[in-house]
Amino acid sequence: MTITRPRPGAVLHPDDVDAALREFLAARRADAESISPAYAAAVAELERYVLRGGKRVRPAFAWLGWIGAGGDETGPEAEAVLRTCAALELFHAYGLIHDDVIDASLTRRGAPAAHVMFADQHRARCWSGSAELFGTGAAILIGDLAQCWADDMIRTSGLSARAQRRVDPVWTDLRTEVLCGQLLDLTAEAAGDEDIGTALRVNQYKTASYTVERPLHIGAAIAGAGAELVAAYRAFGVDIGVAFQLRDDLLGVFGAPEETGKPSGDDLVQGKRTVLFTSALRYADERDPDAAKFLRARIGTRISEDELRTMRAIITEVGAVDRVERDIAARTERALAVLRASGATEGAKERLTAMAISATQRTS
Repeated sequence: MTITRPRPGAVLHPDDVDAALREFLAARRADAESISPAYAAAVAELERYVLRGGKRVRPAFAWLGWIGAGGDETGPEAEAVLRTCAALELFHAYGLIHDDVIDASLTRRGAPAAHVMFADQHRARCWSGSAELFGTGAAILIGDLAQCWADDMIRTSGLSARAQRRVDPVWTDLRTEVLCGQLLDLTAEAAGDEDIGTALRVNQYKTASYTVERPLHIGAAIAGAGAELVAAYRAFGVDIGVAFQLRDDLLGVFGAPEETGKPSGDDLVQGKRTVLFTSALRYADERDPDAAKFLRARIGTRISEDELRTMRAIITEVGAVDRVERDIAARTERALAVLRASGATEGAKERLTAMAISATQRTS
């Protein structure tokens, strides 16, 4: 199968990423069918999950990291680079599937979360045992499979041996940082950690690392970029990645379900100690202790619509929303200044600027 390359001057199109994923997953589906119908059915569900949608921003950042470091999108390496970039979507699927299990989230992208879907299948087939435990176990295993296959997709992408050696340590760092961020998030939630610094560390390692920073770094590594460009990419990536998550924090409280694909106020129900929420607590402690008491009492509980409206009003009125919006703007401005001063190609700078603005100003 020949992968369609983006036209020169265009950001990597999601359809190109999907084509690479379909090619890879088709071979794995054939292997699964030779092992067991049950395994093949689970693999088919993973394939549907991966191809169901998404903005494909991680592959796009990796691709632009390569282009910006001198990669030729019309050259012989392009298909191997595209496959490497697409592997980030398999890793992303692993992260989403496990994240929904950890958070007990019921939906993802407007559809049932993987563990819910598998539990529903258990019930529909009248199988024995707990449907919820089956759903959780199946989702964990399918998430693990997505991570393994992300590794395989990079290893078999067709990169040169030298490029592969340069990518390997970056890929290792990406995987380690995401797990670190996930554990920090879980611990902060359980401990009721109200430190804004903790919330920012979670944002950096759980989101910024594998959303922007390391994808750019992977692209640069493939191209053999120098230390200065790598440093610029990483500085840009941390700021835009954190700003991306800060926007997500706002959407997790104020976003419309039909746009976000998640229930309204989901972060508050799940007890997420986000930068938005920890900022609201700090400001409320100073300005309205009763409001702060209310926030602490309701976070992580079954919140009624009236309570959600009250929590939103407090978070807004104490100044937390303005604080997060200012931080998003400052990080975006700082990141774009670093990008402008970098040695990336002009075309990549233009595309990365557009992506940075889109990622930090989105509504879903």
